[in-house]
Amino acid sequence: MSYIRGYDADTLREIVDARDCKERLDEIGEQRSLPALLERVWLLKVLDRLDEALVISEQSVRVARMAGTRKDLLRSRILHASVLHVRGAYAAAEQELTMCADEAEGQNWSGIAAFAYQHRGKVYFDTEEFDLARTDFKRALFLRQDAGARDDQLESTLLAIDAADRRRVRTTVAG
Repeated sequence: MSYIRGYDADTLREIVDARDCKERLDEIGEQRSLPALLERVWLLKVLDRLDEALVISEQSVRVARMAGTRKDLLRSRILHASVLHVRGAYAAAEQELTMCADEAEGQNWSGIAAFAYQHRGKVYFDTEEFDLARTDFKRALFLRQDAGARDDQLESTLLAIDAADRRRVRTTVAG
């Protein structure tokens, strides 16, 4: 079940039904499996419970390091970086996402690389580096297409490209 109802065209943040997300969070409870930890991180992030999301995301990275695959570790690190981003730690998020994107591309893991580029593009978007954001979103789109991503993933990336273009034009006209 997808909890995402859409994306805010101005902020690129997920639009979710908070009640559904809270119910799912309650269902997961204190489960310690990596999938449960990752889901908890995301739910806490979209519910704007960022302190809790940070703690659980750090735990998910540790669990992935000890018991997961390299792909699991990359997914955990990307999600952790997305929490750092939303908390305003842009430089740390950008650095972590860059390392994850490079590693994923080096392994030819298109879907994971796209995930990293999409999130790094959002960091650039929030720091008003719209050309860099657009470049990352375009790279994410290419990689998602290459990986055979679902339509909703492609649509979110197309929305992000459009938003970066609009903001870029707005900034150029205002400047």
